[in-house]
Amino acid sequence: MQQYQKPVLVQEQKLHMSPQLLQSIQLMALPLQDLKARIDEELEKNPALEVIEDTKTVSYDETPPRQKEVEEYFEDSSDSGFPRGYDDEAGDAKRKFMEGALARPESLQDHLLWQLSLQPISEDLRTVCELLIRNLDENGFHREDPKTIVPPDKLHLLEEGIKLVQRFDPIGVCVKDYKESLIVQAMQNPEAPPYTVLILQEYLELLERGKIKEIAKKLKITEKEVQDCLTFIKTLTPFPGREYSAEPPRYVIPDLMVTLKEGQFVIILNDEEIPVLGLNPFFINIQNHPEAQKLKEVKQFVNNRVKEARWFIQSIHQRNQTLLKVAKAIVEFQRDFFLKGPKYLRPLTLKDIAQEIGVHEATVSRITTSKYIQTEWGIFELKYFFSNSISGAGSSGSQYSKEAVKQMIKEIIEQEGGKNLSDQKIAELLSKRGIQLARRTVTKYRKELAISSSYDR
Repeated sequence: MQQYQKPVLVQEQKLHMSPQLLQSIQLMALPLQDLKARIDEELEKNPALEVIEDTKTVSYDETPPRQKEVEEYFEDSSDSGFPRGYDDEAGDAKRKFMEGALARPESLQDHLLWQLSLQPISEDLRTVCELLIRNLDENGFHREDPKTIVPPDKLHLLEEGIKLVQRFDPIGVCVKDYKESLIVQAMQNPEAPPYTVLILQEYLELLERGKIKEIAKKLKITEKEVQDCLTFIKTLTPFPGREYSAEPPRYVIPDLMVTLKEGQFVIILNDEEIPVLGLNPFFINIQNHPEAQKLKEVKQFVNNRVKEARWFIQSIHQRNQTLLKVAKAIVEFQRDFFLKGPKYLRPLTLKDIAQEIGVHEATVSRITTSKYIQTEWGIFELKYFFSNSISGAGSSGSQYSKEAVKQMIKEIIEQEGGKNLSDQKIAELLSKRGIQLARRTVTKYRKELAISSSYDR
């Protein structure tokens, strides 16, 4: 049987993303610093685009009063510690602060490698130790299994290399986790009470739960001896590498600020960092010149560049307007936060904001990524204001955001006597406030706040 192919007309609906639309989406997601770099890149690439006003070059004395106010607000953070104004004393203080802030701190790896350079050891052992040091994270713990990073022909030196680095300052690095770090610190400290290492090795979980009597019974020692061990363990550092920072300082320039004036919230876009763009008059003149219209290549080149410049300017305008709309909606939803502080943060979703301003959730997600707002309570990423809800107890069924609950946990721990509170006790205190949380959830939130457990505190 002979088969024939027949042309069939099929109608499909596909989304075609133009380069201009893609550019608009990309600009929407850029934080302030990246946007400035993107503008500089476009200025170099497109001669039809030019800066018609660069706010950074305007004389301060010629700046209108309101603009001065905006500049001063962004110049000084909400808790900078410097008096407002530009007198000599304040200027010197700020300069000294910046000089100190810009200094690169010594990293953990730098500190350990310096000590390694002073050791009279073989080159093979030095190589192994260097590999171990470069494998440590910010806590001083192994990133990868040490056996996988040391060459096979040098594996016989691995244990010796680990023990050597563990003796470097800070003591307790080059270990698997905080438990091993505490053990190493206790083993190397002659003032450690008897049984300290054994308790850390075998009964650390019981110790974290405060089971002093049970540990004493298992070891057949007195409760005072166990308490002495606990007191000593509290002097140790579970994460010894944290006093050194491997990352250079990261500075955040807020995209927005919000202030309360005469009972009303005022949101101001930080456009001081963004140059005002316009079309190059030369290109406009060429575009309108009769002779240029006769030259096909010239006409096409000029028209394309002017079109791209207009679209780029419009994309930046759209980004800024969307950012303002989203910020305004967030402020409306989170009025209690802006009035009273982080503890009053409400549950909020991307969908809530998207419906409020009439855009897709993906747009809200892009525009809030790596964008910051300056408030009376500090500088926050816009994504900070989106948080899951946690139901409260009682007939009212109040809703609390995750971030608000975390702030309550922090407040409870900071209160008088809070240093010795266990996670279970914190859960009980939250329950009295109408918030039902399991102990493991309290533990999770406490760790997210970078607060150690009660025995470490």
